[in-house]
Amino acid sequence: MTGKISDDNGFDLGAVTIINVTKDQKVYTNSSGEFSIEASENEELRFIKAGYERASLRVLKNGYNPFLLITMVKIPQEIEEVELQKITGDLSKDSRAVAKVDKGKIVQDAVGLPQPVGKMREKPAEVKEVLLPMLLGSLNVQGVYDLISGKVRRQKRQYRYDDLQDDISWIRERVEDEYFTKEGIPKERIAEFIEFSFLSEPQVRMFVKAKNLSGALLRLEKAIPVYVDRLKKSKL
Repeated sequence: MTGKISDDNGFDLGAVTIINVTKDQKVYTNSSGEFSIEASENEELRFIKAGYERASLRVLKNGYNPFLLITMVKIPQEIEEVELQKITGDLSKDSRAVAKVDKGKIVQDAVGLPQPVGKMREKPAEVKEVLLPMLLGSLNVQGVYDLISGKVRRQKRQYRYDDLQDDISWIRERVEDEYFTKEGIPKERIAEFIEFSFLSEPQVRMFVKAKNLSGALLRLEKAIPVYVDRLKKSKL
C-alpha cells in the first residue's frame, strides 16, 4: 500500500512514522512525503509526527485502498499566560521585580519573534584589519598577537567544528534513528553519515542552514547508498 502525507497547508511531510498497528511494522515517509507499507484487510495504519495530531485509518475490504492522501494537522502552540507585576511606585522594589523575569523575552519566545542573527562569538582578527592600521601608523597589539600566536587559526577551527556539530544535531533532533538504521546505517555512525552527506551532497547543509528539513532529506537520501556501499567495502 502506498500513499503521500502532507500538512494542512499542503506541504509534503518527511520523516512521518507510519505504523501498521496489527502487524507492529513501521516505515517512514521520504522527503516528498511518500511511503509504502504492507497492509491487509481491516488492519489499522497510524500516522505519527512530533508537533502534529495523530491520524489513523483501517484498510478497506479485500485489503485494497487507492493511493492514500493523508493530511496531518499541526498542533497549535499555546502561549502561556504572562503574569505582570503591579507597579508600586517604589523604584527599588519595581526594579527587582522586573529583574527576576524578562516578560518581553517570555512573550517573544512564545510567539516566535525574530532573534538576533548569528552567535555571540569573539570575532577573530583578520590580517587586513591588522596590517592596514599599521600602514597608517597605528598598531593593533592584540590583533598582531592573535595572528602570531595562532589564536586566530584555533578560533576559526573551533567555530567550524561547532557549526558542524550544530548542523548535525539539527537533523538528529528532527529525524528518528530508525530512519537511518533501516537503510543499513548503524546508530553509532549516524552523525558520521550526516557529516559525509554534507561533503558529498553540499546542498544538504544548505537546506539545514535554511531550516528546510524536507529539502535536506531529499538531498541526503542521495548520499545513503554511497555511504552504505563504503561501509560494506570496509568490512570486506
